[in-house]
Amino acid sequence: MAVVALLVATAVVFVVASLRMPDVPTFAPTDLSAEAGGEGLVGPRTFTVDASDPDRWRFFDFSRGTVVGRPGPLEWDLAFRRFQVAVNGGPGFAGQGGLMELTGVPFDSVRAVPRGGYVGSVAADDSLNAVVERWYDYSWTSHVLTPRPTVYAVRTADGRHGKFQIIGYYCEGAIAGCLTFRYVYQGGGGTDVAAR
Repeated sequence: MAVVALLVATAVVFVVASLRMPDVPTFAPTDLSAEAGGEGLVGPRTFTVDASDPDRWRFFDFSRGTVVGRPGPLEWDLAFRRFQVAVNGGPGFAGQGGLMELTGVPFDSVRAVPRGGYVGSVAADDSLNAVVERWYDYSWTSHVLTPRPTVYAVRTADGRHGKFQIIGYYCEGAIAGCLTFRYVYQGGGGTDVAAR
């Protein structure tokens, strides 16, 4: 009987612990009047996109350094909706964009990105890019998404380059959907992304 009581008590503690939201880093959405992207090397910068609405894509443009509302076909580079990430390139997209995972390298050590080998997104109801489909680790006990320390090379819709790393997923109040990333953008047309 004591063993059964111990098992029940342990189960109750486990369930209660899994319902409590653990402390996670939170970020306020970046002011949309952010600095312009520029024609030269920009960054490193950190930007938080409020992508918490599960029915609405939010579009980020590296050349402007901000989220854009209702962009034209070539006026955005990355799109975010909750935990989903798409790039403006691939079948069904107007841009030349693509992503590439830079495996096992720290953000600051990436001095240049490749010119080719980028993977575009697939346009569908849930437009996804296979490179960033699993940018996070998911905890089944806490239900928290934690960004993996992966650096991605990006080719933008107009064929320019940059690098970025997702560093957060929660808005203030631990609300899911604020994707925070740091980036360096090469507005000059080269592949040099060495942070200043």
